[in-house]
Amino acid sequence: MSSATHLKLLNKMSVSQLALLSNFSKSYISQVKRGIRPPSVKLLQCLGQNQLTSSDIAYDYMPLFLQSRQAIDVTASTLDYYKRKLERFFRTLNPDRADVQQIEGFLLQFDNSGNRHTYYRVLKTFYKWRELYYQLPNPMRNLRAPRMAKLILPSLTQEQVQHLLNTVEGIRSKAIIALFTESGLRLSELTRIKPVDIDWQTKTIRVLGKGRKEALAPFGELSRQYLNEWLAQYQPTDNIWGLNEWGITSMLRRLEKSTGLPSNPHTFRRTFACLLRKAGIDTMTIKDLGRWESLEMVQRYTRSVTFQDSLRFYKAPLS
Repeated sequence: MSSATHLKLLNKMSVSQLALLSNFSKSYISQVKRGIRPPSVKLLQCLGQNQLTSSDIAYDYMPLFLQSRQAIDVTASTLDYYKRKLERFFRTLNPDRADVQQIEGFLLQFDNSGNRHTYYRVLKTFYKWRELYYQLPNPMRNLRAPRMAKLILPSLTQEQVQHLLNTVEGIRSKAIIALFTESGLRLSELTRIKPVDIDWQTKTIRVLGKGRKEALAPFGELSRQYLNEWLAQYQPTDNIWGLNEWGITSMLRRLEKSTGLPSNPHTFRRTFACLLRKAGIDTMTIKDLGRWESLEMVQRYTRSVTFQDSLRFYKAPLS
C-alpha cells in the first residue's frame, strides 16, 4: 500500500471508525488525522497491511514528517526547504540503514560549510522525530555539528535604510521596511500582523513566532508614523497589508534591483541586531528583543559591528 493510499484511507474514515477498527483511542487517532503524530505500524496493519514492519514504511517518512512540521505551523517555504534537503538525502542513503559514518560522509560531500550545516540541522530534526514516534535508533545523536565558517553577514547602515525608504514608493512599502528594521520581525511574523495585534501605547506588536510561540516585538516612532498613515487609508480584512509573503518578497526584490542594496527579510533582521549593537545595546538584550532562542545567532549577526568600531581607531603601522 502506498503512502498516498494510507493518507487517503486515514482521511476517508472517521475518527470513531478508525478507533473501533484499531482499538486505539480517539485522541490518538485525531492526532494522526491532523498530522501531529504519524500512524503507527499497528494502525497501518489495520488498514490492510498484515506483515508491515517499521522498516517497510521508510517511504512514508517524507509526507508524515512534513505533516508533523505543518502541525507546528512552519511556513510553506520551510516545508519546501525540508522536502528538498530530505529528498536528496533519501536518494543517496536509506534512512533506516544509514549509520553515523555514512551520514557524516554524506555531509562532507558539500564543500560549503553553510550547506553542510543546513543538511545537518534538517537531518537532526528528522531523526529526532523518527526516534520519538517510531522508537528507532537515532544515528545523529552523537554526531557533532559541522564547523561553520565565521563569515561577516551583510547588514545595512542607517543611511542605507534611509535610502531605501526614500526610494521605495507607497506608504505601505515604507511601513514594511521601517517595521522590518525597527522590530527585527521575521517575514512570517510581519505578514500575519492584524490590527488587534498592535499596542499603540507601548509600541509593541504581538507576534506568533517559531513553534507557535507568542511574543512581543517593539517598534519605533518612524514605524508608528508609517503604520498610522497606512491604516488611515486601508481597512484590513485579514492582515494589515493586504499582501501575502510572496507579495512582500516581490516588493523587496524590486527594491533591491533598483537600488543595488540587499533588501530581504534576513538582511533587515541582521540590520536590526547590528544597529542596536552599534547603539550600545548588549547582545543578551538584543536576543530578547529579537526573540532569538540562542545568543549564538545574535553574535554571528553582529560580528561586523566590533570590527567596524575598531576600524575607526586603526592607524596603519607602516603608513
